[in-house]
This record gives sequence, structure tokens and C-alpha cells, in this order.
Amino acid sequence: MVHALRNVGLCEECLGIWSISWKLLMILAILVDQKPELVRKIRGELQSTTTMESDNRTLETRSFWKAGAFDIGPTTWTPSQGELEHARVHPKFLHSNATSHKWAFGAIAELLDNAVDEINNGATFVKVDRIYNKKDNSPALLFLDDGGGMDPEGIRKCMSLGYSTKKTNDTIGQYGNGFKTSTMRLGADVIVFSRASQKGRITQSVGLLSYTFLRKTGQDDVIVPMIDFDISKHWAEPLIYGTEDDWSTNLNTILEWSPFASKDDLMQQFEDIGSHGTKVLVYNLWLNDEGIYELNFDEDDEDIKLKDEGARLAKVSKKAAEIESHISKRLVHSLRAYVSMLYLRKLKNFKIYLRGEPVEQFNIADELKCREVVTYRPQVSSMKEAIVETTLGFIKEAPALPITGFNIYHKNRLIRPFWKVTGDGNSKGNGIVGVLEANFIEPAHDKQDFERSTLFSRLESKLKQMQMDYWRTHCHLVGHLPDPSFLRKLEKTSSTLPLQIQSQRVDHTIVNPTPKSQTQSQSQTVYNNGVAIARAPPGFETGFDQGVTRGDGSRDIDEICDENIQLFMRCEEHTQRKLDLTTTADDLEKKVAETKRKCAELSMRLELLRGQNFL
Repeated sequence: MVHALRNVGLCEECLGIWSISWKLLMILAILVDQKPELVRKIRGELQSTTTMESDNRTLETRSFWKAGAFDIGPTTWTPSQGELEHARVHPKFLHSNATSHKWAFGAIAELLDNAVDEINNGATFVKVDRIYNKKDNSPALLFLDDGGGMDPEGIRKCMSLGYSTKKTNDTIGQYGNGFKTSTMRLGADVIVFSRASQKGRITQSVGLLSYTFLRKTGQDDVIVPMIDFDISKHWAEPLIYGTEDDWSTNLNTILEWSPFASKDDLMQQFEDIGSHGTKVLVYNLWLNDEGIYELNFDEDDEDIKLKDEGARLAKVSKKAAEIESHISKRLVHSLRAYVSMLYLRKLKNFKIYLRGEPVEQFNIADELKCREVVTYRPQVSSMKEAIVETTLGFIKEAPALPITGFNIYHKNRLIRPFWKVTGDGNSKGNGIVGVLEANFIEPAHDKQDFERSTLFSRLESKLKQMQMDYWRTHCHLVGHLPDPSFLRKLEKTSSTLPLQIQSQRVDHTIVNPTPKSQTQSQSQTVYNNGVAIARAPPGFETGFDQGVTRGDGSRDIDEICDENIQLFMRCEEHTQRKLDLTTTADDLEKKVAETKRKCAELSMRLELLRGQNFL
């Protein structure tokens, strides 16, 4: 540590102060009997809040978006004797390829997908946790699953670009690029341990994909050192495909550039894998522009959060905090919230553990109010008959929170969460959330969006239509003003249904009417010969409930319309009055806070004067 500080240029006096301070911190850690954890936190913070380089094995910049800004040196293109000309992959491509992930959680989801795909090979869990680099105590990200593992051939395909054996309809991965882009997006280096049993032979392999190694040694091609062992005879026998010198060179390179200093340390990493499985360790995690780790492990012991988002949320107002507490906002900065919605259908006999605690899967469609299922049949030439069922409904917080959007999944995997298909500023549709699985369109490579195509444009138009139709026929059920066009249509059909507001049933099916406890306070849903009909909520009666008949004693339709208009005007007045009262309350709260501040200042001055008089 002192050597590193001296390289930065600190004077000997500063170095002495720093050395004494460091020793005091070590003594304090021993006294509170928390030496390992406290030392790790102290060292982690020192490394995350400074840009000092400990040795020549650290990249010039630890910020992901700046790590690719370097010049490529001279490259020798002459092939060796007997070697054919071939295209090379420069190490800089690893970084540029990883920029497809704009969001760190999207990269983590890629690695989770690999573990979930292993359910077909008997996987029952995947663990995501923070551990520490044994060489410098910096935080690292761990992924561990008990899937089928990878044999020597499999791990080489995993470390290569474009190779994928996942071609079935029930697997998420398909491009053979996700592992490389996701790990390089999270950190500069990754080491993989995998154990597999195939055809009566048990093997274990180690592979190192190190951007730091490639950059600091000036490589002009992506070199991935790997070593393999055969443990069928209950001891680790090296598998040598070239020469023993090549195998030893690969081992020495792994030990020099990985978090492990000896071969025994490497072998110990297989102890928690079991008879088969894979362990992925991403280290030298990227920092943001302020020199702080992108991933925040300290705010919540059971979660991983984004550092930038946590700082932003601390500054929002009380009303904005209520909106930010909804899962549609939390999933942006909380990995636990995001993973809980990552898969549409519950994973059978499979658990995702985040920092030691299982993640409970959550489907927002299960708690929507006034749910409906709308069927859409896209015209797909490659599929005989594609049917997409979209579940629509109001969130349980409606109409208080203006949350809206569609959660679109592909092969059970969340691609676009809470996609707002209507324009900003349009209040129609507030509170409506939809859930659907669109397997007929292809996702982008980062699995955070869909490829723009004619099918995607048609789906977008259809979702807008679904949302507007649902709003028109259901907005009054949660306290919004009824849609005028819907009222006019009801007036035309009032002679056939004089006592109720009939819900439109064009291509809609009621699957879960609002519970009785909700309908008593909001609306009433009844059935007439199997047809779902709903009464208007209290305060929004249209006049039909009073009986519309012809002849003596009847009420004319114009009179009912006038009464409706008056009721709507009264509702607008109450709404405006509520807004005024809310504004007044906010102003009074500000005045109270200002008064408290002034009182505190006066109290401090009074105490100061008293002290002076006493002296």
C-alpha cells in the first residue's frame, strides 16, 4: 500500500501519516472482533473512491465507458508457416461488443438466463453474491449454479464468439454472445470454473477471459488461457491437448492474472460446485465516472443496487417517493425487484438466490383490478397460427399512482418492462398495466428491447388500441370520469339495459371480476345471462339507475343527460377543490418547516448569548 502511494507522488510525511492511520484502523478492527469484514470494507472504499493504481496489472481507467479509449499498436499480420490467413479478434472488440449492454442489470440477467437454461440439465438453483478478490480484497461478483456444467469442448465454445448449442424453443440464449458481453460489461476480467460428467468421464475446466491481461501485455488477438482436468479416478489428472509446456503456460497465466495465487487455490474453487455445475467470478468490477463502483453492495445486505440511482432517489419529493416505491420504478435500481419479474411463469423446482436469500417471483397480473384477457392474432408467415393473450387491468394503487405500460416477455423472459405505448402527457390509460408473451418477434442482442420490424410496429398499434378500448369501458370503475363516447353509446342502448352500464365484450373475456370488498367502495360488477355488466361507482351515476320508461311518469333522455352534465361539473369542482387544498397543505408544510428552522436559529443565538453573559 505504501509503495502504491509513493508511486502516486505523496511526500514522506504524508506517507507516514497514512501508514499510522492504516495501522490504527487494523487495531480497531481487531478490537471490535470484525477484522476480516471491516478490513474488506475499508480497502474496498479506498479503492473505489481513489484512482490510484496499485501495480502495473491495473487498467489505465476503471470506468467502463472509457476503458475502450486507447490506440491500437502495430500488429503483425504475416501468418506462420503452413498457417492460412484468418480474421483476428482484437481485445478492443471485447469492450466494444460489451457496450450493447447499456444497463448493468441487463448484463446480470444474461448470466441468470444461462443458469435458467440449465434447468433442462437438472439445475435447481443459481446463486448471485458478492465475494472478495483474495489478492486485493476488492469486491467481485459470483454466479454459481448446479447445472450440467461444461466439458473441455463446452467451455471453449462458451469462451468463443458466436458458438451456441441452444437451438430449442424452451431456451433463452441463442446467439452465443451473451456470456462475453455480459461479463465484460460488469468487470474487466472473468474466470470460469466448470465440472461436468459426460459419457462416463468427469472433467473440470478453468478458463480466464481477462481484458486486463490482454491490454497490459499488448496482445493483438484475444487469448483465453484454459486448463482441464480428468477427475474420473478421484484425483485431478491434467488433460493435455498440446504440449506440457503449453499447459503449464496457461496455468501460470491464470495464476498471474486471476484472484488466485496457487494451483491449490484454483482447485479449492470446485469444492462448492458439487458433482456438476458452473461457477463464474467477475472481478475488477467497473467504476462510474465518479470513481465509485457501479454496483452498490452496502446499501442492502440482501440486494444489489445501482449506485447512481440510490443517490438520485435520496433527493426526490415525498410524492415522487411514493411513485418510486412502485415495482415499475424499483426494478430500475434494485436487482431483487428486477429479478422477481424477470420470468413470466414460475420456475419449477428452481430457485434464484440473491446474496443468500431466495428471490420470490412476482407476476403483476395476479394483483390487477378488473382483469381482462384480450386475444390478438398476429399475421406471421413462419407460424401457422400465432395467438397472443394480453392480460389487462388497473394496478391496485389506481388511480393514485400514474403507472402504466405493458410488460412484454419473450420465451418467458422479460424484455420490455412497463413499456408505455401512449405519448407523454396523455392521462388516458393511467393505471392500466398489461402483461403478454410475444414469441413471434425477435429480441435485440441485449434482450432489453425488440428488433424494429413490421410485426413489432403492428404489435405497438394493437397495444395502443387495447389500452384505449379498456380505458373507455373501465375507467369509471376506479374513480375516473366515464368516457363521453362510451356514455353516448350507452345512451343509445339504454332501452335494452336500463339499470346497468354494460361493459363492451368485443374480443374481451372477464377472467377475475373485482373482489366484493373492492366493488363496494368503487363499483359493482354483476352478470345478466352470462354477460358481465358493471354499475357506475358512487358519485358517477348516469341516471339510468332511476328507471327510464316511456309514458306517464317517465323521465326524458334529455333530462337525464342534463343531470349527467351537472354531476360531471360537480365532480370537476370537487377535483379542483382537492387540488387547491393539496396545494394549500403543501404551502403550509413549507411554512411550518421554515418556522421550525427560524426557531432553531433563534434558539442557537439565545444559547450563545446566555453563554456570553455567563462568561
